[in-house]
Amino acid sequence: MSESTLRSNFLSFTGRAKILHMTWFAFFVTFLVWFSHAPLLAVIQESMGLTDQQIKTLLILNVALTIPARIITGMLVDVYGPRKTYSAMLVATAGLCFLFALSTTFEMLAMARFLMGFVGAGFVIGIRMISEWYPAKQLGLAEGLYKGMGNVGSAVAAVTLPTIALMFGGDDGWRYATAITGVIALVFAGVYYQNVSDTPIGSTYFKPNKSGGLELTSKRDFYFCLLMNIPMFAALAVLTWKVTGLGLLSDTTAYIIYAVLIGLYLFQASQLFKVNKELFEKPVDEVLQYNFKQVAILSIAYAVTFGAELSVVSMLPLFFKDVFLIPVALAGLFGACFAVVDVFSCPSGGFISDKFGRKGSLVILLSGAAIGFFAMSQITGDWPISLAVATMMVSSFFLGSAAGCVFAVVPLIKRRLTGQIAGMVGAYGNIGAVLFLTIFSFVSPSVFFLTIAIGIAFAAACAMFLDEPKSTMAEVMPDGTVQFIDVH
Repeated sequence: MSESTLRSNFLSFTGRAKILHMTWFAFFVTFLVWFSHAPLLAVIQESMGLTDQQIKTLLILNVALTIPARIITGMLVDVYGPRKTYSAMLVATAGLCFLFALSTTFEMLAMARFLMGFVGAGFVIGIRMISEWYPAKQLGLAEGLYKGMGNVGSAVAAVTLPTIALMFGGDDGWRYATAITGVIALVFAGVYYQNVSDTPIGSTYFKPNKSGGLELTSKRDFYFCLLMNIPMFAALAVLTWKVTGLGLLSDTTAYIIYAVLIGLYLFQASQLFKVNKELFEKPVDEVLQYNFKQVAILSIAYAVTFGAELSVVSMLPLFFKDVFLIPVALAGLFGACFAVVDVFSCPSGGFISDKFGRKGSLVILLSGAAIGFFAMSQITGDWPISLAVATMMVSSFFLGSAAGCVFAVVPLIKRRLTGQIAGMVGAYGNIGAVLFLTIFSFVSPSVFFLTIAIGIAFAAACAMFLDEPKSTMAEVMPDGTVQFIDVH
């Protein structure tokens, strides 16, 4: 099959294209439900008599669980396969959505939003599914389409749910609107389970040899992985500190949470050693090794790209309003343009990676994003607003393209561990968001943009040490023979 024919198949609904479309829609649905509360917060606050602090708490709780959830989900998808894992995720998504819609107290709302953070991990599942179905030369574009189209779920929620709530009317309109998204998730869980398979007919679904932690292939990588796990727990500690600063947790409770986080890190370290203790007894066969350095570099790159995206989207409307003294609605429209670009930029980044190479593409796209955010740090009220918006959109394009490029490489490291690797890289995206938003709370917007530019430039420098994927990766078949998978 020619390359042009393969590309045309992206527009069909048969074969691997069907898997792609079903999977990005599953991701779309999880984001639709996950962010269903955002456009309805004002109504929820009024109908339930919530304070501003309680609303802020709901926003923080909504993302708190996503960091560990992406790690856990990565393990689950590698063991049970994406078909079962995504279907189960959608059922759980619906259940949590109904819990939120039926909540009668702030405590119930808070519990539902906290647990809903697990839904944000659905992204990881599709990365493994698509890597099983698409050849390496198309993988970047396919993963980019998956990420870009799936992210639209939050935008659709923002556009449609307020109208649906108004249609039902009354104090309970928001409940019906959010519950509808849960019904969609529940129905599509069955549709997804009945219409996809983990691999094409005749292909083997490679599973980890051990569960409980990421398999590594050298002692150096074991210690490196221990180091890379620290920021995950540090980010949760920062979130605890922020909630405490809002007066919603006592100092004593915060200290208990810090102690629990330390305990969880030590437990994770022990599990990692349990899975990899044979490394200290005998080396792994060279043909079966992979370099954890690849995972670390991609994690840093995704921390600054997706992290910047999440943090910038939340502050741009206010930035345009304050700098250019324009109406709130118009400022919100300009801010939304930043997120809309993601629909095109992620597939573009994946395509560029497929066409021109993984390493070079990532370095160039990150460098472009760094320059773009440096330019944004120079924006003042003296700029023509059209130039400011154009600068923002160009920066967003490079940022989203770099993020798409990251997940063009993730599935090419170690096939049986793709879910766990994607989980770690994805978790770092949320870590980056926590870091940047924390910085933003202390500095001006211009310094904030400059900080992002510096962070992206650092990631670009790290990406120069990325290894271009080899021509093949090796996996052990159930009968003990070694299969070489084309990744070039």
